[in-house]
Amino acid sequence: MKHRAHMDGNVIITGFFPLYTLGIDHNNIHASSKEDNKMFIFKNYQCVLALAFAIEEINKNPHLLHNLTLGFDIYDDEFRTWKMFKNPFICLFGKYKIPNYSCMRDSKSIAVLTGPSGITSDQIGPLLGLYRFPQLTFGPFDHALSDHNKFPALYQMAPKDTSIATAMVSLLLHFNWTWVGLLTTQNEHGAWVLAELKEEMAKNKVCVAYELMISTQDASHIFKLMAVHNEINLSSASVLIIYGDNDSQTALMVLIEQIFIRGKVCIMNSQWDFIMKRKYFMLGSLHVPLIFTHHYVDVSGFTDFVKAVKPSKYPEDIFLARLWFLSFNCSDSESDCVTWDNCAHDASLEWLPGHIFDMTMSEDSYNVYNAVYAVVQALHQLLLHQTEVQTMGNRKETVISPEQLHTFLKNAEFYNLTRYQVNWDEKRKLEPEYDILNIWEFPEGLQLEVKVGKFSPYAPHGNQLSLSEDMVEWAIGTTETPHSVCSESCGPGFRKSPQEGKAACCFDCTPCPGNEIANATDMEQCVNCPDHQYANSQRTQCFLRAASFLAFGDPLGMALVCMALCFSMLTAVVLGMFVKHQDTAIVKANNQALSYILLISLIFCFLCSLLFLGRPNTVTCILQQITFGVVFTVAVSTVLAKTVTVVLAFKATSPGRRMRWLLVSGAPNFIIPICTLIQVTLCGIWLGTSPPFVDTDAYSEYGHIIILCNKGSLTAFYCVLGYLGSLALASFTVAFLARNLPDTFNEAKFLTFSMLVFCSVWLTFLPVYHSAKGKVMVAVEVFSILASGAGLLVCIFAPKCYIILLMPNRNSLHYFRDKVHNRRNNPS
Repeated sequence: MKHRAHMDGNVIITGFFPLYTLGIDHNNIHASSKEDNKMFIFKNYQCVLALAFAIEEINKNPHLLHNLTLGFDIYDDEFRTWKMFKNPFICLFGKYKIPNYSCMRDSKSIAVLTGPSGITSDQIGPLLGLYRFPQLTFGPFDHALSDHNKFPALYQMAPKDTSIATAMVSLLLHFNWTWVGLLTTQNEHGAWVLAELKEEMAKNKVCVAYELMISTQDASHIFKLMAVHNEINLSSASVLIIYGDNDSQTALMVLIEQIFIRGKVCIMNSQWDFIMKRKYFMLGSLHVPLIFTHHYVDVSGFTDFVKAVKPSKYPEDIFLARLWFLSFNCSDSESDCVTWDNCAHDASLEWLPGHIFDMTMSEDSYNVYNAVYAVVQALHQLLLHQTEVQTMGNRKETVISPEQLHTFLKNAEFYNLTRYQVNWDEKRKLEPEYDILNIWEFPEGLQLEVKVGKFSPYAPHGNQLSLSEDMVEWAIGTTETPHSVCSESCGPGFRKSPQEGKAACCFDCTPCPGNEIANATDMEQCVNCPDHQYANSQRTQCFLRAASFLAFGDPLGMALVCMALCFSMLTAVVLGMFVKHQDTAIVKANNQALSYILLISLIFCFLCSLLFLGRPNTVTCILQQITFGVVFTVAVSTVLAKTVTVVLAFKATSPGRRMRWLLVSGAPNFIIPICTLIQVTLCGIWLGTSPPFVDTDAYSEYGHIIILCNKGSLTAFYCVLGYLGSLALASFTVAFLARNLPDTFNEAKFLTFSMLVFCSVWLTFLPVYHSAKGKVMVAVEVFSILASGAGLLVCIFAPKCYIILLMPNRNSLHYFRDKVHNRRNNPS
């Protein structure tokens, strides 16, 4: 029983802590035996001090345990499979270690604390469970220990890492790390955490670059190490999440040192052993650790308690003597005995470097502190219960058994002095909060753990993570935050295109097409701009389209207006000239009334082109096509009537012909109303079925929305245009056949040429109109109206005006008779 720490009391809490490693302490030159030469774990001894601190605090509390005192027995738990049961057997069955035969009838132990290694709890748990001996573990939460059938008397003090995946992914999202590697241990707990991490990463669109699950045996397998080395170092992922418990974390860190990670950010779930830290800092600049630890409130008075600890104060604590011996070299070189006289009288654990012994309470020590209070609260409830059931005459002292304590411990719920809630109800147990630690490096392997952030699952969504980026120390020589993405973000104006066969985080950036935009980074799809808006050239914003139409104030509109007014005025002048010279031979020839009708219709043809200019509305859209169709039908049918008149006049004057009655009866004049009526009928059908309406075109002109008149029914429009074309073709045919008739004032040649110009203009109009867009399309239609009307005006009336104004001697009946007489005398 040499390796034990003891404090006497009415009730004892027993602890099995691994306080020595399997390695050899070569610095201990005064070791007298192999047992003394084992390496002492300074970190785990703080758990012994936390136990002593809690017990002394409770013993001073008059409101607990009803004048009972609490003590402890701490044993070293050897990290070997068969020796692990040595001290538990002694605790349960006495020094003879015979199972089921207890030689310790006066045992005061009521509960056992084990940890921080899960292996220790797993091995000892079934043995303690057989005797319903309460076992409280203070190491990290282990899913394997949650099996109540296998471990009926085991309680885990550490909170379950229900939100560790959310916390780690929140850190990834904070730094925009979307390409991450995963490294866990090959056990049940590692598989559970790996599944949780992958699910949470998938929700937040963080991709797994690679996932590795290794066992502790892999750390010594050269080929496995090479495979892990290549996977981690050759990957483009700069971030590696490492998750493991206390047992596996050591093996993982050994592995990391052996594979020599370069420039990676390692996100871990807990701190590893201080002994490992000294090795770690030899390669510390190669990777940056960000460590998640459970958040807890500092226990008041613990640091002062540790400062006051001395071997003389706890003479039965062999572990404290061992620590003092190793730290302050109190042994006489000529003797194997420890002599405290050689030590400094004011020696204190405060003198030890922080990386050797930390004065602040660790997470494991905090769990030990809570475990002691959990036992005491259950014991206190047990004592109250026994007091209630005792009769007034029964003064016999009641024996407290561990099995009785188990009943009250199972239902225990309390707040410790730091207001931390302790209970074992999974539904009511609070989720843990996490502190985020970063390690600052100093020369000669010295280090400082700095809290740089916190994660609280109780904070509002989006504010759960708080981080001080300026306090994070990245790799030496680097001031910028590391970057870890598979593909660079797609900026505004681009969308993500997945790469076939690769993770969702690996993509190409494709520019947004057409009238689509992407106004944020990493957009999955581009967004269409509304019809009244257009996308800028960078495809990042939608701007309001400017209304566009052929306005009167536009240069092109003003030119067309001037042309229309000029041609209208010119036609009016010609009409006035014909009225003034209505008694002359050239005006009377070829039906004077038809000439007036043609000139008046041409005036309306020129003026109707003005309906196509300005902002379209429903009235102008209807009047455009109807007015155009009707007035041009009148004009072309008038030309046809004039052509028929020429033919009939020649036939009536020829010998043997009997067509004079057609000419005298005015039959050609009926051509105009008949042809016009047909066109009006077609227009009426057009208006009745699908009339023209105001429409918009948002695609023909960039940055503008064109306001135009939609034809409604294209079939009706082409019927109107086709009918007009058929009249023109008929006029052209008749005029062409009558072009050589011998008549002094025969205008058949001019009619033929005018119809040729008319048909040429509208045949050219069709392909040009269909290829034009926006204002140009309207301008083409207006220009065609003006050009065809001008063709009729110039070709038919220009020769007549020339004779009237410049050669009046030819505009007389005497000139006509002389010409006929000369033709008869000279028939050749």
